[in-house]
Amino acid sequence: MSEKQVKDLLMEHFMNPRNVGELANADGVGDVGNPLCGDIVRLFIKVKGDKVEKATFKTFGCRAAIATSSLLTEMLPGKSIDEALKITEKDMLNLLGDLPPLKRHCGKLAELALQAALGDYFVKSRSDHRLSERVARRIRDPREWSTAIAEDEAAAVQPL
Repeated sequence: MSEKQVKDLLMEHFMNPRNVGELANADGVGDVGNPLCGDIVRLFIKVKGDKVEKATFKTFGCRAAIATSSLLTEMLPGKSIDEALKITEKDMLNLLGDLPPLKRHCGKLAELALQAALGDYFVKSRSDHRLSERVARRIRDPREWSTAIAEDEAAAVQPL
């Protein structure tokens, strides 16, 4: 995918985000904030049977955070819970193309919001707290964010 196509898709999802807003009676809600950049994502999911029926989001953040959240909500409907659990930041970045180095952590933000929403769903439907606890540890772990930011900053530095 060319740099122009990446920029166009990113801007399309930023300017016309899909599935924005709260989802009434959501089966799972995931809240994630990146402590280093300040972006915040709240993801809502509705589950029917074993499949994600609908996903919506509210994001306070940069273009890339809004675009990855929007893209994620398009990826989820029709996916089984097991399939949704396997979606990673790399899957979103592969679809969006390659984000600029300083924005790649937005994929991680969306991935963790999904994991948090699924964890909330497991707590509500199965009284299973394991995924929620694991996600909470990841969100609080500075290495989750500093590694991505440090790698992004290092990649962005151009030799003189």
